[in-house]
Amino acid sequence: MSSQVVVPPDLPQLAAETSADRPWPLALLSNKISEYVARMSPLWVEGEVLQYTPRASSRVQFFTLRDLSEQISVNCKAWTNVVPDDFAEGSRVILRVKPDYWVGNGSLSLQVAEVRFAGVGDLLARLEALRKRLGEEGLFRADRKKPLPFLPRKIGLICGSNAKAKDDVIVNAQARWPEVEFVIREVKVQGAASPEQVRGALAELDDMPEVDVIVIARGGGSVEDLMPFSDEGLVRAVVAAQTPVVTAIGHEGDRPIVDDAADYRASTPTDAAKRIVPEVAEEKKILMEGVRRGRLAIDRRLTVAQSELESLMTRPVLANPHSLVDTHQDDIDRLRDRLTELMDRKIETGTVALDSLVRHLRSLSPQSVLDRGYAVLRTRDGVVRDSSTLEVGDRVEALLASGKLGLDVIAIRSSDDNE
Repeated sequence: MSSQVVVPPDLPQLAAETSADRPWPLALLSNKISEYVARMSPLWVEGEVLQYTPRASSRVQFFTLRDLSEQISVNCKAWTNVVPDDFAEGSRVILRVKPDYWVGNGSLSLQVAEVRFAGVGDLLARLEALRKRLGEEGLFRADRKKPLPFLPRKIGLICGSNAKAKDDVIVNAQARWPEVEFVIREVKVQGAASPEQVRGALAELDDMPEVDVIVIARGGGSVEDLMPFSDEGLVRAVVAAQTPVVTAIGHEGDRPIVDDAADYRASTPTDAAKRIVPEVAEEKKILMEGVRRGRLAIDRRLTVAQSELESLMTRPVLANPHSLVDTHQDDIDRLRDRLTELMDRKIETGTVALDSLVRHLRSLSPQSVLDRGYAVLRTRDGVVRDSSTLEVGDRVEALLASGKLGLDVIAIRSSDDNE
């Protein structure tokens, strides 16, 4: 719409003058936007082609252009003679366009006047810049990569629908280990929708506890074809996965960024199959060789042990074990005799000493005095030592050498009277 939109005099003339009491009709706003867009100059824009189906008999071709890094897209239309023959979904292009706003449904589209393919060199430079930035974050460090299981219970496989890469992985893995099991998720492996679908399949398989390793397989392609596998969101999803991830995206010369993030990068889907499962024939061969070496080692050990045992058995102590006992028996007998002699001597000396002590003790005993004819007088108060402590008529007990006498005091004499 090239003519200027006339605002009725009863409405605000400028958008800034509108209010809740004086709004613009939606049609007026839509016409104003169309007028603004129509004044824009033609410009060059870059993006990725998606949802494009060539119409051979049509004069006009329609497709969608998607931003290279953001989830933003816009519908485009171009004359058929403007669109190159190799124009296809997934192509990275630079377009000369004129924006066009459709008033009826409020949609923006681009009228394409010229199509150019983006240079591969520039594309690679952008990929390397992204690779360097993610590498500086530490996403590609070797110490964060998870080891692959020796024999996975189940293998998660993310691949294209009916793709050769799918058959390469399955056939080669089953040839090495026939009992291997797969959980397969077929997704788009090219185009704008590919990163999101691969991320979804990766998250689903990562949540399955029975899946021990996940393989993302494609099988090569051009730089543009492999662009989805350099998507930053997909790279971060691979890094965050708890299950080990193996990538088999390109060939030897191809290396999308997701290869750097994977726990193992296989050069081809066939190489991935060889890496994720062992070869049963080779493992049996290794096992049999291990059994053979084990038996040899045991035989050698038994031979050495038998030789050592025979050597020990020939030693005198084992040939005649009693000889060692007999030798010590003589020592024991000699020591026993010596101990008996010492004990007898000690007893004899002790007996003599004891007899002497008994005689001495008897000489000091009051009984010996009594045996010589003396007597000991006692009252209730104790032994009588002085006649003055008694009175005539007191009862006294006489202790003799043999027996006792009860006496009555009839007379008392002092020591002076004896004189």
